[in-house]
Amino acid sequence: MKKVMALLISFSMLLLAACSGGSNQEISSGGSESSNNDSSSVDEKVIEFWHFATGEREALLEEATQKFEEENPGVKVNVLRMPNDAYKQKLSVAMAGGNPPDVFQSWGGGWLRHFVDQGNVLDITDKVDKDHYLELALNNGTFDEKVYGVPLGLALDVVFYNNEIFEEHGLEEPKTYEEFTEVIKTLKENNVIPIALTNQSKWPGSYYLMNFASRIAGPDLFDSAFHRKGRGFDDPAYVEAGRYIQDLVKMEAFNPGFNGIPYDEGRGRQLLYSGQAAMINIQSSFLNNVRLEAPEFEEKLDFFLFPSVPEGKGDQTQVGGSTGPVWSVYSKSEHPDLAAEFIKALTSKELAQKYTETGALTGIKGVVPNDEFVKKFYDVAQHASHIQMPYDQTLPPELAELHKDTTQALFGLSMTPEEAAEKMEERAKEFLD
Repeated sequence: MKKVMALLISFSMLLLAACSGGSNQEISSGGSESSNNDSSSVDEKVIEFWHFATGEREALLEEATQKFEEENPGVKVNVLRMPNDAYKQKLSVAMAGGNPPDVFQSWGGGWLRHFVDQGNVLDITDKVDKDHYLELALNNGTFDEKVYGVPLGLALDVVFYNNEIFEEHGLEEPKTYEEFTEVIKTLKENNVIPIALTNQSKWPGSYYLMNFASRIAGPDLFDSAFHRKGRGFDDPAYVEAGRYIQDLVKMEAFNPGFNGIPYDEGRGRQLLYSGQAAMINIQSSFLNNVRLEAPEFEEKLDFFLFPSVPEGKGDQTQVGGSTGPVWSVYSKSEHPDLAAEFIKALTSKELAQKYTETGALTGIKGVVPNDEFVKKFYDVAQHASHIQMPYDQTLPPELAELHKDTTQALFGLSMTPEEAAEKMEERAKEFLD
C-alpha cells in the first residue's frame, strides 16, 4: 500500500506540473515567441499591418517596424506582405467582411476613396502634419479637405530601355511617335522584341492609353472628363488614343501572348533582362525590380519620356505618375492613435531618404535623392508641368475596372476604339454625373 500511495502522489505532482503551463510557448502571427504566463502579454497592443513591398523596400519597412516597436514598449506590429496583383482583392474582401488590418497600403485616389465612402478609413487630418508632405502627393489621399492617407513614395511613368541594344543598332531615344515607330521597325528587323508587355494584369497596358490621350489632347482632357467639365471619355482624343494602341499591336511591337501574361510573374521583366526585348513602358519603381532581380542589368538600363504625337497638344513635360505606398488607418481600429503614430513613422524624413536609395522618389518634402539614377527621375519631376495620376487609381472602382477591361480589349483587337470610348462614357454618366 505504501508503494501504491507513493506512486499516486508522484502521479498527482506530475499532473499539477503539466497543468501549470509554466513551460508552454506559442508562436504569434508576427513570428515571435511569448509565454502564456507572461503578464506583459496581457497588456500588449497589436497593430495589424498589410503591404506589398518587395526587396529593399520591404527591408526598410521591416526596419521601421522594429524601430517603432522598440520605441513603443508593449506594442507588437504583425506584418503581412502579399503580391501586388492579389493585394487589391484581399483587402477589398477584408473591408467588406469588417476585418481589415489597422494599417494598410494603397495608392490613394479613387481606390482609397471607395473605402473612405464606405466609412472604413480613419480621418487623420488632425493626427498628421500636412506640411511634412508634398502637396501634389498628399492630395491623392485627401478628400473633401480631409486627409485619409499619407504618401511615402512617388513614381513616374517612363519608357525604360536597354542602352546596349540601342547602341548595337545605332538607335537614339525617340522624342516623336514617328521616331518611336522607326525604332520599333529596326528592332523587329534585327529579331529583337521592341516592347515587353504583361497585360493580363490590365494596368500595364493602361499606360499607353493615358500617355497617348495626354499627348493628343493635353493634360486637361482627363480632368475635364472625370469632373464632367465639358469633355467625356468618348472624346475624339480617346478614340484616337485607342487607334494608336491598335497600330502598335498590328505592327507587332509587343511580345507574343502579352494579354495573357501576368505582371507579377516577372516574365516581361525577364525579356528585358535577357536582351530578348528592348523597351518597357512602366513606372520608375521598375528600377527597384532590376536591383532586386538582376542588379547586373542596371548598367544597361536607361529611360526616356513617352514620345509626342503629330499635331498633339501635349508634350514631354507632362508625365504620368503615382503615389505609393500611401498609408491609411482602418476607421474601427482598436488603437487608432497608435496606428496613426505608426504611419507617421512609415513616412519619416529618415525613412524617406533611405527610400530614395531603392530607386524611388518620395512624397516627403525636403528629401533630395543621392542615388545617381534616381536623381534623373528627380530632375524630370522638378521640370514637369503636369503629373497625371493613373486613371485606375483615380476613378471609382467600377469605372476603373471598365477602363482596364476596355483598354485590354483594345490591345486584343476585340473592341474598336469607338466602342471602348462609348462604353467608358456610358458608365461615367452613371457614376460621375
